[in-house]
Amino acid sequence: MIAGNFFSKNKMVLLYGASLAILLFLLKWLELRFIIYDYSFEIYAGSIALIFTSLGIWLALKLAKPKMQTVIVEREVYAGADFILNAKEQAALGVSKRELEVLELMAEGLSNDEIAGRLFVSLNTVKTHSSKLFEKMEVSRRTQAVEKGKRLRLIP
Repeated sequence: MIAGNFFSKNKMVLLYGASLAILLFLLKWLELRFIIYDYSFEIYAGSIALIFTSLGIWLALKLAKPKMQTVIVEREVYAGADFILNAKEQAALGVSKRELEVLELMAEGLSNDEIAGRLFVSLNTVKTHSSKLFEKMEVSRRTQAVEKGKRLRLIP
């Protein structure tokens, strides 16, 4: 009853308020249409610029992302505690005792200068032993020689 009484007393005020709200809505809608009509070129150009900017950002992120693939390599680890020299393989390859010493020092990570100092020989002698060792083991790098020496059980 109270709500019905409220509407009947304020019927004219509510009617005028609703008509003013509709009129305000209509004016804002017309203003927006005129703004769109007056600035249509700017709105279209801005929307095209926005589309191409977002496309450029997406393309830059797509091209700049590095394509990396993780590869896990498992190798057998040789423990040095129970190391026994494989004399048969040493004889088969023809590796001398001195070349074996050079290989062991390579495995420790020493440079040619450090190996020469440790064995009390010249640098050229170490280089000669290294090249002969690489030739006999059929490798081209120190790391390959060390890895193959460990695999063949020539060094711990």
